[in-house]
Amino acid sequence: MVGGMTCAACVGRVEKKLNRLEGVSATVNLATGRARIDHPVSLPLEKLVATVERAGFTASLPEPASPSNAHVAPPAGGPDSPTPREGTRDPAWDRLMVTLLLSAPVLVLSMVPAWQFRNWQWLCLTLAAPVAAWSAWPFHQRALRGLRHGEATMDTLVSLGVAASFSWSCYALFGGGAGVPGMTMPFSLLPESGGTAHIYLEAAVAVPLFVLTGRMLESRARHRTGSALSSLAELAAKDALVSVNGNERRIPIGDLQVGDHFLVRPGERVATDGTVVEGNSALDLSLITGESRPVEAGPGTRVVGGALNSGGLLQVRASVVGAETQLARITRLVEEAQTGKTKVQRLADSVAAVFVPAVLTVSVTVLGFWLGAGAAAQSAVTAAVAVLVVACPCALGLATPTALLAATGRGAQLGILVSGPRALESLRRVDTVVLDKTGTLTTGRMSVLGITTADGGDAVTSVRLAASVERASTHPLAAAITAHAVGLEAQPLARATDFTEVPGQAVQANVEGRLVEVGRPVDEESLPGTLRDAVRTAGKEGRSAVLVTVDGIPDSVISLGDALRSDTYRAVDRLRRLGLDPVMATGDSEATARAVAGQLGITDVHAAVRPEDKAALVKRLKEEGRQVAVVGDGVNDAAALAEADLGIAMSSGADAAIGAADITLTREDIQTLPDAVHLARQTLGTIRINLLWAFGYNLVTVPLAAVGLLNPMFAAAAMSASSLLVVCNSLRLRTWSPATGGRAHQPSRLNTGFQETE
Repeated sequence: MVGGMTCAACVGRVEKKLNRLEGVSATVNLATGRARIDHPVSLPLEKLVATVERAGFTASLPEPASPSNAHVAPPAGGPDSPTPREGTRDPAWDRLMVTLLLSAPVLVLSMVPAWQFRNWQWLCLTLAAPVAAWSAWPFHQRALRGLRHGEATMDTLVSLGVAASFSWSCYALFGGGAGVPGMTMPFSLLPESGGTAHIYLEAAVAVPLFVLTGRMLESRARHRTGSALSSLAELAAKDALVSVNGNERRIPIGDLQVGDHFLVRPGERVATDGTVVEGNSALDLSLITGESRPVEAGPGTRVVGGALNSGGLLQVRASVVGAETQLARITRLVEEAQTGKTKVQRLADSVAAVFVPAVLTVSVTVLGFWLGAGAAAQSAVTAAVAVLVVACPCALGLATPTALLAATGRGAQLGILVSGPRALESLRRVDTVVLDKTGTLTTGRMSVLGITTADGGDAVTSVRLAASVERASTHPLAAAITAHAVGLEAQPLARATDFTEVPGQAVQANVEGRLVEVGRPVDEESLPGTLRDAVRTAGKEGRSAVLVTVDGIPDSVISLGDALRSDTYRAVDRLRRLGLDPVMATGDSEATARAVAGQLGITDVHAAVRPEDKAALVKRLKEEGRQVAVVGDGVNDAAALAEADLGIAMSSGADAAIGAADITLTREDIQTLPDAVHLARQTLGTIRINLLWAFGYNLVTVPLAAVGLLNPMFAAAAMSASSLLVVCNSLRLRTWSPATGGRAHQPSRLNTGFQETE
């Protein structure tokens, strides 16, 4: 953490000092007050802290990861956050309130000539003195600290502006005729060009008042942009109810070990990632994955720490603790994304680093020009002070980080985890998306997709008989048939006797006095017409056909496969509407790949490809000039994910795929993919608007101040408003919701099955 930074020039100073160290590469974020530093292992961390302190700022090291705190990240409220802990007073708020009480009479008397009573100017001096000294002391202090290190920041401009306004007013009062009884001063939106009787005490109090107010609002807004990270930190359980030999006791979460059994009562959060050992319940994962529907959990179900138990009692065996839990990884990804910088922000920081010295040069030049041109000293000083006050590098420094804070936080709520700002930039430029099939477009699990019975047959009875036999088998197709029959909630499965199995062919058993055989169709021509057609259709569509025979008579054909995710068609259609070209690359057979591609309208299909072939495909597409994103979930996708301009992984996939990806989709809904594209475009658009305003504001106001057309008081208000507008524009991303792009036409059958898995 780096404290005391107030503008982009401060950021540039810290980065310059750190990057001068051998082997160090540092990035400092103004909005979060965090520095991300790559450094040699041999370099002591204390030296990094000392370097920041020598630059005139405070610094502290992050808490070392431990079992008790590794899963909780501190909220990203930003430096100098004005939000005090509950039950404590906020010094920044107190300073602002005192400044307001002292400044209000000065502003009113200076702006309303009719209320200027005899010797009003001396009352204004009495009230303005503590504002110029005590209220503006933080600016003076930081300005002096910067000067000791040969650097100038935004605080330097504010400090000089206040000092110049107050000093000129004192000169006018004590030696320039402004202190005579009965003196009145007309108010004008433009600076006065008359004699020395005009005083600028209103500017001396307005500058600290407006800047303190702007920074208060700005800091609170930055605090809100980091609220998503705070919410993630609050999800982590503080303790766990452990069950040992039937005895229950609560222990701190840091004492929980892999393999421990802990209980999760209704209304409690799951302490850490694990597997349900006993009990059934519904878990609310909305704050972790963005999925609003509850997820049923029972024995064997994997659960994640932070999930809310909204049903019965669960006993869970801990499989991961500390920094490796899913909640910890999500929090870490969000935090790292918020500390990065885009290319446009690095450009803005480079400009801001030379901005303040340039403004000081312009101010001195303006003062010398007007004095040399024979203008009144009052006019020359007014123009110089207005230049100092109106210049604002704060907006440049906040343009990108506040937008990234809001966007990454909102993305985490929607189930989109972004590794950094470069990923957002890449996602916006992508024009081709290479989609894996199994586990990405499909569920990755075999399921029953259709049942065709012989004339007069009952599908429910047939699948029940088949499942009664198959539940004794370990084959994946057997498990799918059994799960389907149980899900029908018809009669319970019957007891099967005399079970026999012909490996790779069929299984058979006696069920309720009938001989039931379930297996691969061998002689299609001998089957009744409806069953023969069902077998052939399944083969064309890449499904697996299973024939059920009862007492030697063909009874039904069960079609199984890997079903498409529910919203896959709409997701691919939305990608196409966004201007992205979908490409499918799968290890499955040509028939299987063509079947799913036909359902989704994908024409560019690459089937039977090995992992190295996927990476080669991505490389070839890039050589054609395309910006390629790869979406996958398996180990076989890791090479392609790493080769792509942008890698996108499903969180349900392998760790190798997630590790190679730039973006992770934590929801099972593939619609999150076009949502991520929308979010990236919205974020980069917001950043561009912020930077356009920040640059445009200075291009307009600095020349106006230099030619004497801007009153210092209004210059101070404009400067504060500039930063505030940038932050408020970024805050709009916190409430952004993805547009569906219209309801796409969906084919009549979405659950197409596939014979092979990758």
